[in-house]
Parts: sequence; C-alpha cells; structure tokens
Amino acid sequence: MNNDFPRIITLLRKEKGLSQKKAAADLNISQALLSHYEKGVRECGLEFVIKLSDYYNVSCDYLLGKTPNKNGVTFRIEDIPDSSENKDNKFKNSILPILNKKLIVNSISIIFDMLQKYNNKALITEVSSYFMLCVYYIFRILYSANSKNPQGLFKIPIGSYEAFSSASLCLSKLNINHSVKHPEKNTLSSINNIKKMPLSPDIISKDYPLYASSLYNLLQNSEEVINSKLK
Repeated sequence: MNNDFPRIITLLRKEKGLSQKKAAADLNISQALLSHYEKGVRECGLEFVIKLSDYYNVSCDYLLGKTPNKNGVTFRIEDIPDSSENKDNKFKNSILPILNKKLIVNSISIIFDMLQKYNNKALITEVSSYFMLCVYYIFRILYSANSKNPQGLFKIPIGSYEAFSSASLCLSKLNINHSVKHPEKNTLSSINNIKKMPLSPDIISKDYPLYASSLYNLLQNSEEVINSKLK
C-alpha cells in the first residue's frame, strides 16, 4: 500500500462526518484496526480496499492515490470546464473579483499562446508549474484558515507547505530564466527561437485584440502594487 491510502481514507471518513467507531462498525472491523489503517501502521488487503470503495462510493484508483477523481475517470482536456462560459457567476454583487479574474485569465491566455509559439517544452513545463504553485499556495492558505477543515486533502503537512511552496516557486523562476536563455536545441527552429520573436505593444494588440487591454491593465496594476509595497 502507498502513503496516500491512509490520508485518503481518513479524509473520506471526515468528509462523511463519520466517527472512527461508526465507520469501523459499518465495515465490520474493530476501531483499533481502522485506526491502524488510517495511520498507515498496518496495510489492508485488496478485498478491504474494494469494500472501502463500495462504502465511500469511490474508485479503488482514487483510494490508492492514482487519480484525483473520486469516480476514477481519466482526466481529459475536453473535460476541463471553461470558466468564461459559466453563466452562474457567484460574484454577481461584487465587481472587483470579476474584474481581477478577467485580467488574470486573459493575460495568462496570452502567455500560453506565446509559449505554444515558442515550442519550448521545458519552458512550458516550468511556467505551468509556476502558475499551479501560485494557485496551490493561495488556495491552501484560504483552505487552512479554518482549522476544522480536513487537511487530508493534501499530501504535504500544514507546517511545511509554505516553505516548500516558496522554495519551489523560486526554483521554477530560476528554471524559467534558464529555459529562456538556453532554449532546447531539439525543439527550436528559427521562428520558434524566443530571442528572435518580436514583441511590442502594437504587435500584442494586433495578435491578441480581445485580451491585450487586460494584459496592459495587469502590468500597470502590478507595477503600482510593487511600488506601493517598496515605499
């Protein structure tokens, strides 16, 4: 069994609002044995994994940490919802979240389109990691604000994630710079070389007429934030 299994079965039980005593009784095992499973002290057999799968109505792959989807469905790009198409906007009464979200999403769209043109696998990987780490870090702060929220959703302990996230972000920035200065030779052609790709406000406005203004506003707002924090 892997290290994810104890964390996941504990999270599932807490999500259902079940005590260890109740879950153990339903599963026809002792509370002490369930406690050992949840702590990773003992490993269970395949038969019990299947039993847990039925009990919590999740896939065995999810229990074993092989997929983040409880139903075990393989994650496909066409399954990703487009937030821009979401008619049920939860921020109807607040302009600021909507505005900032659009500035960020539209600007990121430009960046990923540029990355596609550059065709540098290492750069795409590191930029993607950087954005994901930023989202992970902010989400975890918000999630952990309520100490009662189950931390089993995460593999990294609550006492370590801030330092680890910050370190990983710094490494991603270093790798991004390295990928730009030393592009992968086997993925480049003359048109894909980042150093040869012309950029200017006029070019950006021409190539991204729908999103350019969002990017310019984001750049301006960011520099205002930087200046205000450095004063």
